[in-house]
Amino acid sequence: MMQTRLLPATSKGIHDAVALLRAGGLVAMPTETVYGLAGDARNDRAVAAIFAAKNRPTFNPLIVHLPDLAAVAQYAVLTPEAARLAAAFWPGPLTMVLPLRDDAGLSPLVTAGLTTVAIRVPAHPLAQRLLAEFDGPLAAPSANPSGRVSPTRADHVLAGLSGRIAAVLDGGACAVGVESTILALDGPPALLRPGGVPVEAIEAVLGAALALPNDPVTPKAPGQLASHYAPEARVRLNVQAVQPGETFVGFGPGAADLSLSPDGDLTEAAANLFHLLRAADALAGPGGSIAFAPVPETGLGRAINDRLRRAAAPRP
Repeated sequence: MMQTRLLPATSKGIHDAVALLRAGGLVAMPTETVYGLAGDARNDRAVAAIFAAKNRPTFNPLIVHLPDLAAVAQYAVLTPEAARLAAAFWPGPLTMVLPLRDDAGLSPLVTAGLTTVAIRVPAHPLAQRLLAEFDGPLAAPSANPSGRVSPTRADHVLAGLSGRIAAVLDGGACAVGVESTILALDGPPALLRPGGVPVEAIEAVLGAALALPNDPVTPKAPGQLASHYAPEARVRLNVQAVQPGETFVGFGPGAADLSLSPDGDLTEAAANLFHLLRAADALAGPGGSIAFAPVPETGLGRAINDRLRRAAAPRP
């Protein structure tokens, strides 16, 4: 088993991370959403190693991370809608699924054999520095075993992937706390996954409502499988009455074992979600149950509820 290094947020830490990535290694990097498990998106072996480390279904595409719009144009065709959304939300927690350029040079494992590619320009300053020094595309799904709770801190990554990856670049806690919103832009703009950019803000820029396709059998983007983000404990949602022995995760005022946000703040709840899923799973213990209070289905609440529904879905 390899020794996973914890790299500091320094020039040397970034330099060491780049050296590992260029050698085909995997490095978990912080973004404003969650930690991503980064590998060279042009290197088949590196991309295959991502799937192996996560034990991830190979039909689920990966998101390519790039430093800016000029770099994006090397790998994907920017539609007029994509250019408008990039101006509004990049760098930031928005992923766009765009037509793949014929000369992109990406590993076909990244796109899962599709003619589109999911791309994001992250806002986290450490991710930006890493991407600039690496000077290439990094495929980076969330840095956790597939289907388990996404990591928002370096110690979360180590808890799930220590010994499976080369290093973790420690950028502290992630500010947004849920993954990026994913849009399909290879046709009429469509929502594939709610996330860090509220749907209402996207629709305001586009001046039109988003379509809502969903094919959990053949996903076009990450996070579309029905059972995902799953703790070991059973999960119940929209709970008004807690059953004996359940771990209760509240939202807003009121007694609870843990709370997404005592003040009912959706931004705070999003930032706390995955951390509290882990904490609740530990409290519930083997064979236990976690009960979540209702969360409003508006703004970031859509992304929170999407993750919770996947956590509560029947396991394959």
